[in-house]
Amino acid sequence: MAYKALYRTYRPQTFDEVAGQKHIIRTLRNALANNKIAHAYLFCGPRGTGKTTMAKLLAKALNCEEGFGHQCNKCSNCIEITEGSHPDVIEIDAASNNGVEQVRDLIDKVNYLPIKGKYKVYIIDEVHMMTDNAFNALLKTLEEPPAHVIFILATTEPHQIIPTILSRCQRYDFTKVADADIEERMITVLKQEGVQYDKAAVRAIISLADGGMRDALSILDQILAYSNNSLSVEDVYSIFGLISNKEKVGLIQDINAGDISATLEKVKNFSEGGIDIARLTQDILEILKDVLIYKKTSKLDELTTLNQSDAQLLADSIDVRKLHEMIGTFLKLQLDFKTASNVKTLFEVALLKLLTYEDAAAPVMVKKQVIVEKKVEPKPEPVIQPEPKVEEPVAPQPQPAPVQQPEPIIEIKPEPITEQPKPQPKPEPKPEPKVEKVVDETVAPDWLVDDDKEKKSVEITGDKYEFDDDMIIKFMVLGDRELRLNIIKRWNELTAYLGHPTLGDLVALLKDGSPLVATKNVLLLVYDFEKLASKVNVKTNSNRISEILHKMLGRDMFVYALSRSDSTRLVKAYQNLRQISRLPLPKDIHISLEELRK
Repeated sequence: MAYKALYRTYRPQTFDEVAGQKHIIRTLRNALANNKIAHAYLFCGPRGTGKTTMAKLLAKALNCEEGFGHQCNKCSNCIEITEGSHPDVIEIDAASNNGVEQVRDLIDKVNYLPIKGKYKVYIIDEVHMMTDNAFNALLKTLEEPPAHVIFILATTEPHQIIPTILSRCQRYDFTKVADADIEERMITVLKQEGVQYDKAAVRAIISLADGGMRDALSILDQILAYSNNSLSVEDVYSIFGLISNKEKVGLIQDINAGDISATLEKVKNFSEGGIDIARLTQDILEILKDVLIYKKTSKLDELTTLNQSDAQLLADSIDVRKLHEMIGTFLKLQLDFKTASNVKTLFEVALLKLLTYEDAAAPVMVKKQVIVEKKVEPKPEPVIQPEPKVEEPVAPQPQPAPVQQPEPIIEIKPEPITEQPKPQPKPEPKPEPKVEKVVDETVAPDWLVDDDKEKKSVEITGDKYEFDDDMIIKFMVLGDRELRLNIIKRWNELTAYLGHPTLGDLVALLKDGSPLVATKNVLLLVYDFEKLASKVNVKTNSNRISEILHKMLGRDMFVYALSRSDSTRLVKAYQNLRQISRLPLPKDIHISLEELRK
């Protein structure tokens, strides 16, 4: 028998098994108990929160042979509804049956009496995909259906449904499932599957699921396939590009300490490991929220991501002002990600602002103090006086001031002219030469030599390389993990050539990506944005980038790019095929560079 996904295997069969949505279950149960059944329902809410499941459970409760409102799961009606073969429970996908003709066909069949059950139940999924004409054709039937017919409409986009349809339905808004409910359901599934697990891994999956029970079980299914039926937090981090709480806490400590080199080194390692920067930003915000709550309340039960020791460590080392500053920076960063072309650079700039905030603010304060001194005392500006800040309250003493005033008043007139140029030579820390030295110390390896003196810019349009999912999966089958890790180790060498006179733009485009799969003659790159991946796949750009890699690695490799969303989807497809032993064998795959570059 074919493998059945966990979210299908463990789909709730009674109202009691549903995770969350208690307000909807209570309302439906009361309606069934009092025989107050509406003729049309609208179930709306985020994906994976139980809309279709609830529709089937309501259909069971209406038609169970044990009695009205029951869900025995033993009678023929309940079993057939579970299997999707009941003649009186009709599921319609509005995405593919959204026209007027399909609706008219439905209306013609509505008048027929039920074959087995008491009610005919029409479950129309993704109902917002129906056209306006189809909605209008359904209006009259939806308003006054036969007594034996009940409509249940399900959608994630209720705002796209015309008001005349909404006004004819009893609306139920499904909410994201609470973390505690998802955790309880997942642990039940893990125990029934006989899987060893740790709670940190379960919480990591819950964070990824974002309130969707189906998403949580799908993620769990993928991880169990990857880890051979065990669940550890390291596997979750490895598959989905996450890092542990310990590493996140370490990054926050470095930011608070103002350690620029340690912070940038961590970010570089995260990027090379394929970490999702946007997700990392969200996780840091969750940690900072926990720190602020713990700092003000000392309550452990309010913490969602930190344990007591980490919360205490950060609360003791970061003051409230700095916490607010960090939270504000990361909140703004989340908004900026939506329009950024290079997420990693934007993240690094935001961190540098936090790391150098006090350094940037300090000179402003000194300038204000100097201005005040000039107004109060025309010429007590020796270099010694502005430095001790404590002397400011002592300076305005009435007695010493009159003694020193007559002497400077005579000497001020010649001195401002001669001493005004002196403050100008004062800024002799010479920060600029130091910065230049640091840059000059990074000696670039001399493998990138371009004989052509004409600058090669990145082409925006042109013929593109395009491959279907089957070909990408073949690349994954041939992937050489050792080769990929070696390429990742050398990836940072590209930084030295970002300013290359002829190839700098192409090097920048190449460095924005991360190696996903490497075979002996193919390199798959992953990019955070579709438009960057599209630029790489322009044939002219891809061939030039191949030349750069040839000089860097000493091997001719075909370069192809995927967006982050496409790579996640394809990795999941690869895992599913591997689980059911449907992947092609490496010996049966024959790919040559000549064929790829046609």
